Amino acid sequence: MTNKKIAQILYKIKELLEIKGEMPFKLKAYEKAALSLENLEKEASFIYKKKGLKGLKEISGVGESIAKKIEEYFKKGKIEYYEKLKQETAIRQIVTHYFETKGLSLKELKRDAKKQKIIYSRFTKPAKQLLELAGSTEKAKKAITKVAEWAKSRNLDYAIETVFKKWLELDRLKPKEVVKKPYYDGDPMVWSETKKKWYVINKYSEWLEFADKESKIEWRIAK
Repeated sequence: MTNKKIAQILYKIKELLEIKGEMPFKLKAYEKAALSLENLEKEASFIYKKKGLKGLKEISGVGESIAKKIEEYFKKGKIEYYEKLKQETAIRQIVTHYFETKGLSLKELKRDAKKQKIIYSRFTKPAKQLLELAGSTEKAKKAITKVAEWAKSRNLDYAIETVFKKWLELDRLKPKEVVKKPYYDGDPMVWSETKKKWYVINKYSEWLEFADKESKIEWRIAK
């Protein structure tokens, strides 16, 4: 399982470097090393015990820099570079996550910010305030997700500032329940629990016994 744990960290480093705006070759290096560890038949810890740093560098896609980070994980149980990256990109992580809940990828966010369709600096201040309020990046992102789900289910717009307004009631915020109602050929239907049958209600409010296949029933979201 050690290989998977380290691979996950390397993937996260790649994501954070992408948020930070590092060059593509650097992102690719971490992705390639992570993929190699995932597909490695032997545990990297076993290779390290047997051959040390040299053995780690023999793993496909693992250069000296990444090999040293893997060695650090074996010695300390963490990678300091990863911990620093999380701190350095905390605000940007929150802003990125906010736009992801809006359906905008990091690539699209960068593109729109470059074209000034999005004024990125407008979102950094509330993101910083949310980080201070939440106490951690993960808690801030979870709060945004919760507000996003609540707002979207009600067709409401939301901003990072909405999280502040809803902070004291986050535990009670629930997405609106999606209710679907059955229709047949545009007419509403009802289920008779007594007769165990479906009925179609026509425009004259008459109940007509449903005789078609159940696959023909159309389920619409009730507004």
